[in-house]
Amino acid sequence: MAHAQSSLPTDIKRQQIRTYNRPALRPTIGAAGLRQDLIRVSCLISTHPHWAKHGWSMAGRVELSRAAQSGPDGVRELVVRWTGEEFSVTEPGTRL
Repeated sequence: MAHAQSSLPTDIKRQQIRTYNRPALRPTIGAAGLRQDLIRVSCLISTHPHWAKHGWSMAGRVELSRAAQSGPDGVRELVVRWTGEEFSVTEPGTRL
């Protein structure tokens, strides 16, 4: 079932991705504050009116993630990997 992209909470999902990325970019930020931000943003996504109209589904969640990553304001989750000696922060799809 295709959903109208404009009704998806893409701005909120982008905010969630940015919040996930913050510890990778600035690891000294307090973890408690980040957890609170993630819970708040996740609740905003879960209770968004889009889901009441279209239903909550895995396909809808994938569509939301793709919509949040696309377009001029698109945001992608950073990948944090342990190299055996240190943590490395990369863009998704980048190989070490």
